[in-house]
Amino acid sequence: MKFLVYFGLIAVSILGQACIKKEHQEIVKEKQYPIAVVHTDLGKMYFWLFDETPNHKVKFIELANSKVYDEYSFNRVVRNFVIQGGCPDSVKYFENSPYLLDPEFVDSIGHTYGALGMGRDDNPKKQSNACQFYIVNREQGLPQLDGNYMIFGKLIKGVEVLEAIEKVPTDNTDTPIDKIPLSVTILHLTKAQLLADFGFALNE
Repeated sequence: MKFLVYFGLIAVSILGQACIKKEHQEIVKEKQYPIAVVHTDLGKMYFWLFDETPNHKVKFIELANSKVYDEYSFNRVVRNFVIQGGCPDSVKYFENSPYLLDPEFVDSIGHTYGALGMGRDDNPKKQSNACQFYIVNREQGLPQLDGNYMIFGKLIKGVEVLEAIEKVPTDNTDTPIDKIPLSVTILHLTKAQLLADFGFALNE
């Protein structure tokens, strides 16, 4: 009987320590942030996604995880303006698209160099089409587009890739002569990893 009590106490002690350890791990588990990674043959670009534009952020992550963007390429490259990827500018992709989003304009978020935006047609509601995105490649930015087109992220690493894509030869419709396939994945990184890997400091 003494042995049974003894081993019972050991079991209870081990179980208690395991529970405490699990609770401690949950407490110290750091918050992670989604980082969008645009993969191309010319390299990778990494983007911070804004919490201030939640619907665009969530939909972009959803389509990335569903590999929707992986079907497309950078189909429009305009020097000193934008590079555009995802679905082409066509009625086929914009009329009755399942990916339309109402605008979430934020005064403090604009078309600065490296800004990540969603394309749209000339619809009166200024709805974005999440299957298409663009990156501003004009150093002075494109403030004339603010309040008309949605910005939902910004480049935090890979500016050399943006510059390389901007320089590719294009035809008279701004279509790259050689196709630039792309894919988008989502990384989940801690505040410390963002600072160490990207030099990106969060203001929280």
